[in-house]
Amino acid sequence: MFKDQTYDLEKASFDVTDKKLVPKVGSCVECPFNVANQGNLFGEGKMVCTKAACFETKKSKSFLNLIEKSKKENILLIPEIRQYWADDESNQLIISQLEKNGLKVYLLDDVEIIENPIEPTIETIQEEYQHYDYSEDELKAELDEAMQNHNEALEEYNSAKENGFVNGILFHPETYRNKEVFIKIVEKSKDESTDYSAPLANRKMADCTPEEQIVKINEREIRKKQIENNKQFEEVVQMIRETKYIDTKKTLSVDEMVAFSISLFENNVDYVGRQKYFSKLLGNTSKMTKVEMVENFKKKFKKEIFHKLIRYMLTKQVHFGESNHVNNLTNISFYNAMQGYYKSQITGIEKEYAEKRSKRETRLKERITVLEMQVQELNE
Repeated sequence: MFKDQTYDLEKASFDVTDKKLVPKVGSCVECPFNVANQGNLFGEGKMVCTKAACFETKKSKSFLNLIEKSKKENILLIPEIRQYWADDESNQLIISQLEKNGLKVYLLDDVEIIENPIEPTIETIQEEYQHYDYSEDELKAELDEAMQNHNEALEEYNSAKENGFVNGILFHPETYRNKEVFIKIVEKSKDESTDYSAPLANRKMADCTPEEQIVKINEREIRKKQIENNKQFEEVVQMIRETKYIDTKKTLSVDEMVAFSISLFENNVDYVGRQKYFSKLLGNTSKMTKVEMVENFKKKFKKEIFHKLIRYMLTKQVHFGESNHVNNLTNISFYNAMQGYYKSQITGIEKEYAEKRSKRETRLKERITVLEMQVQELNE
């Protein structure tokens, strides 16, 4: 009974220091119905409201203020209600208040939401896995994974507006607490079922059926393996960088040439180049994994492929604008290398520019001669 008639002010949906929210009663901090002002009943200065009617009034007033803010600043106000709970009496009250105040109601099924992710700590990881017999190393591994997931979520949050999301407020219909988020309205076709359900990846485990939970667990394991592979690869690369591999005197192996060829293809050949020059480079890959694609490429690899990719890269990595064949090392070396293949064509182009230059310099010399004569006359 006591819990039903009291409210934790630290979890209130409104500012407990606000004197103007309901002017007649003032702020909760100074209120005599706040047990913190009645002999510190719960210890440690804990603020608990014992006047239910006043608390509910402030809660409702804060909700109305939130609606006004949403209308004034054109911010989407989304109640945390799913379609299958929309007929619940308390949820219907919230929905009717939104409609009554002129807001179009979107439920969780109608939108995508991106929240500002909370950075994990070792303490939060320990709490999450408190019922597991995890060692310190296992907890640290979970923290590393959680941190990587956090960084990915943070990158998604920071680029939300670039991806069509807008400012929004997520509102809890029971506590009336709210938080700022980014929101995108999900477009639904006319033929789409009215049986709302959020994408499985966006749903909490508790909201899923047992079958869906199995899917989520398997997907989570796939993600864990991906993260492990990321870490393993990074560790191998860092180890190699610390060796004397770069100073190795041996001739490049076929595997090294294969690796460099794929690197050139992936990082230097654009879509047009792939279609025009390298359409058959990797063969039919529609039914291959990435590992199988590399193995297949290696089986069919010839040095001519390597040479073709190098030559393509040479034509693409030159610099234009203020850089040319007399002031840039890459351009000078490319220009010299091409002389062995296209000397006559290059000579023809050089001749055209030389003739234009000669004519321009002749005119310039004539002009300077006239100006020098004028200078001489002025000096006399």
